[in-house]
Amino acid sequence: MARHIDIEEQPGEALEEAVRILKAGFPVAIPTETVYGLAADATNPAAIARIYETKGRPQFNPLICHMASVAMAEQHAVFDPISRRLAAAFWPGPMTLILTLRQDSPIHSLATAGLETVGIRLPKGFASVLIEKLGKPLAAPSANSSGKISSTSAAHVEADLGQKIDLILDGGSAPVGVESTIIKVESDSSVRLLRPGGLVADEIERVIGVKLIRPAAASAAIEAPGMLASHYAPGASVRLNAFSVQKGEALIRFGGQAVEGEANAVAVFDLSPSRNLAEAAANLFDYLKLADASGANTIAITPIPSTGLGEAINDRLERAAAPRC
Repeated sequence: MARHIDIEEQPGEALEEAVRILKAGFPVAIPTETVYGLAADATNPAAIARIYETKGRPQFNPLICHMASVAMAEQHAVFDPISRRLAAAFWPGPMTLILTLRQDSPIHSLATAGLETVGIRLPKGFASVLIEKLGKPLAAPSANSSGKISSTSAAHVEADLGQKIDLILDGGSAPVGVESTIIKVESDSSVRLLRPGGLVADEIERVIGVKLIRPAAASAAIEAPGMLASHYAPGASVRLNAFSVQKGEALIRFGGQAVEGEANAVAVFDLSPSRNLAEAAANLFDYLKLADASGANTIAITPIPSTGLGEAINDRLERAAAPRC
């Protein structure tokens, strides 16, 4: 069973123990503002292989590399002017940029899935301090089994991966609750949204002055994490845009409104009774896990607005509901 260290109560011990394990080439579960990550030295192929092995993750699915600063990021990737503007506006924070990997970067090809690009993010808080202390970027996908619901608390990580890793750093509940927004700049007029996430697309468009190009079909080539058609999936099947509940289903609703047949549900959760999309995003993965643990074979989910953070919420739900591979 993994050891837990609370980063608020024991920040020094958490930092020292995490650095020790990371330098030894093993992954550590760390809190970030988006979700918990399974982090390992992005320059160490054995350490990266252990991420894939621990998660059961396909090695064609690249990993986001987390940096402590823009200066560190510039050592590993080439920034175009628009990406630099986005970095200045939104880093540290829940945005990942897909950039050209520098030829002299020590980031291993296992982390990039052999691509000539690398996904880079600057996290907030303790994760940034840890990266600075280690002195190397951390490859850190979400700390959960591949394709399953992302972890937003140390307890989630323990329940899923606790028997497979040595250390979980406990930073409480992740405040954003969904993964980062992934952006790829192709030209001054062509900026692609590869994955909606914790940074609202409207805010990005305000900074760059052009409309984002939305993702193509889910079957498109894998250029970034979170693009698999089936992803973020509970064990139960997922039924979207539900306006009624069948006997034995679990219900996840939005906006405090009861639905037809709600008494049939084995469990009922409301992402945000006040229709607050930030609250809904923060609750999403936790409620999916709770609904899955209710024993229901199907989780019925009422419609969620697609504006603002609703775009990221609906992206995760559509992939959770997709046919399983």
